[in-house]
Amino acid sequence: MSAVNRTGDQADTLRQMARTAKKNEQAGTDAARIAGGQGIRVIAVTSGKGGVGKSNVVANLAMALAAKGKRILIIDADLGVGNMDVLLGLSPQYNLNHVLSGEKMLSEIIIDVTPNIKLIPAGSGVQEYTSLGQHEKMKLLDELDMLDEAFDIMFIDTEAGISENVTYFTVAAQEILVVVTPEPTSITDAYALIKLLATRYSEHHFKVLVNMARDSEDALEVFRKLANVAGRFLDISLDYLGCVVRDERLIDAVKKQKAVFELHADSDAANCFATLASRVLENSRQARLKGNIQFFFRRYLEGPGTGGL
Repeated sequence: MSAVNRTGDQADTLRQMARTAKKNEQAGTDAARIAGGQGIRVIAVTSGKGGVGKSNVVANLAMALAAKGKRILIIDADLGVGNMDVLLGLSPQYNLNHVLSGEKMLSEIIIDVTPNIKLIPAGSGVQEYTSLGQHEKMKLLDELDMLDEAFDIMFIDTEAGISENVTYFTVAAQEILVVVTPEPTSITDAYALIKLLATRYSEHHFKVLVNMARDSEDALEVFRKLANVAGRFLDISLDYLGCVVRDERLIDAVKKQKAVFELHADSDAANCFATLASRVLENSRQARLKGNIQFFFRRYLEGPGTGGL
């Protein structure tokens, strides 16, 4: 075994020991916060294929929730070709790759989007972290545990598809929001993702958002198609969160690297995001009973029998 591998194994062991010592102390506090309706909500936003506007959904939904006074943290979890910073017109000096490599701490790379929104940017064009190993997962867990800032909602903007990174971030979240468009390939790929998460990872609850819909009836028809096939073959529940209609002003906002909710607040798309934000908040009590980010990431990484939920 090389010296580098031995060092990594020793570091992982020390982290494991530190977490074990910390869990008994933290568990009571975390449980009390959850029971009291407090604590961060962790929502993974994912899709079966690219090109469905998933990152745009995250950015604008975050804006709409921030407008309602919520404190939002966005993690750009597309570690190979992250683009949330580009979408929002930001130029971060450091990104999540610097954290995973040990060069920076998570608190050092977080950037402000608005006073109520912060972003953890992903790297782009770096293949090394397109599939996280156990060491990187534990490193990320440690860094998330050490965040001192308070947030109400954390969005994990996953990459598209069914890669290991997608399943890692999605299963670690409390809630899963699947973005789909009226295109047949999008519906098919969304079903494939849901099937994988249900059969291999025992996820049974999904929210669905239809993007780029012609109108609300068009969006409902897309949801019905997805729900019908899922209902025949999978033991899951699909909840319709709502839709975002096609809007030229949204396209204009993307070109100007702005959120449409911010640039064209009176647009049809912005109104859709305001409605979606209200629906997200309506379901807050049910979502928070599942646990907070410290519990949930710890449960996924350490497995059963180690004190997680």
